[in-house]
Amino acid sequence: YWLETRPAAGDLASAGLGSAGHPLLGAAVALADGDGLVLTGRLSLSAQPWLAQHLVMGAALLPGTALVDLAIRAADEAGCDRVEELTLQAPLVLPAQGAVQIQVTVGGPDGNGHRSVSVHSRPDGTGSDTPWSAHAAGVLAPPAGAAPADELSQWPPADAEALPLDGYYERLAELGFGYGPLFQGLRSLWRRGDEVFAEVSLPQDTEAGGFGVHPALLDSALHAVGLGGLLPDTGRGRIPFAWNGVRLEATGATALRVRLTSPAPDTVSLTAADGTGRAVVTVGSLVLRTVTADQLPAAVGVDHPDALYRLDWPVLPLGDGDTPQDTTGPLTRVEDLTGLRALLDGLGDAGLPADTVLVPAPRGSRTTTEAEQVHTVTREGLALLRTWLGDDRTTDSRLVSRLVLLTRGAVAPEPGTTVTDPAQSALWGLVRSAQSENPGRLVLADLTPAPAPASAAADADADADADADAEERL
Repeated sequence: YWLETRPAAGDLASAGLGSAGHPLLGAAVALADGDGLVLTGRLSLSAQPWLAQHLVMGAALLPGTALVDLAIRAADEAGCDRVEELTLQAPLVLPAQGAVQIQVTVGGPDGNGHRSVSVHSRPDGTGSDTPWSAHAAGVLAPPAGAAPADELSQWPPADAEALPLDGYYERLAELGFGYGPLFQGLRSLWRRGDEVFAEVSLPQDTEAGGFGVHPALLDSALHAVGLGGLLPDTGRGRIPFAWNGVRLEATGATALRVRLTSPAPDTVSLTAADGTGRAVVTVGSLVLRTVTADQLPAAVGVDHPDALYRLDWPVLPLGDGDTPQDTTGPLTRVEDLTGLRALLDGLGDAGLPADTVLVPAPRGSRTTTEAEQVHTVTREGLALLRTWLGDDRTTDSRLVSRLVLLTRGAVAPEPGTTVTDPAQSALWGLVRSAQSENPGRLVLADLTPAPAPASAAADADADADADADAEERL
């Protein structure tokens, strides 16, 4: 629940590394033994928030188009000009919190100049002994042959039938494919016999520099496969599985003209050009496979061992009432910081025990912004904690022992409930940190949010009634 900061970039040269020259990669190093190389990077939804716009069955999945673009970059670094083949072995699921390290490893050349390539990941910050998970493996090929002929200079394609796009991304969402605006790049679609043509583009002001082909742009081109009826409709979405003959001719494209055919079952071929018809990227063949929800949790468990942990709220039984248990002591209520200070001073003079002190958590003014409310509530809450924990008398078992902060709508313990007071929710995080350092001295109690008040006076009355009810139950 802490703000995640991006790691500062260090001096690569001083570490004996070079720049990888790719937005998803940080460094590259040539291996002394075997003429191979390694490119490394770190992926997270905070550092690359656009990846959260590619959801498959609710999981943020690194697009297959991103994996092939990493292989393209590795090929260029190794002096190769195409990805001869790249087979995806397991999905790379990005965690909601934290990051993953990635490595693109290129082997030395064989007798024909071909090199192996692989992509691995592991959770960031888990130690050097954490195993790596394999996501893709393939072969890079040396330069050979001329660039493909200009096939898409005539646009729109002659004698092609325009197809409607209405509701397509909504239908994909029903199949479990949630695409944000960046990945909804399909603009126009045509069909001519066994060919499908598409026009795709990135949203205006999207930065495409550094990529061979921006993953969202190439992914959008593949959306034409389903809508164009190029492959049979199975009622399930497909994702890339095996790339063959991928060759990059130009970089920096923000819009593409695309031609797709299907040379074999579950397979498409792709040619993409810029607005003048000049080739940008060609894919000799791409095998697509359907994906189901039960295939992704296993990937999360392998790549991110902590991803299956979640915050749980167990229901505590009240008991059958046969055995009386006196677990309560004197309860004293104060209204605010001033009341707490007065209580502590009074208890010290009178020597009267009070096992538990209840204080309503501070609440921000409804006339201020949410950010201002957070600052106000956490600042006033911190003052309560400092007063309580900084007073030596609160550690004397004969006097006050526990401080209960009463919030309302700060947590959502039951399915279907939501946090209604983000400011008090922030206070929960602050108090929970203090609880770990002061066991047994602080308690948090949260009430069910009250209905929206008709006026400020009604709001105050609702607060008083709810707090009184909570005090009676405590």
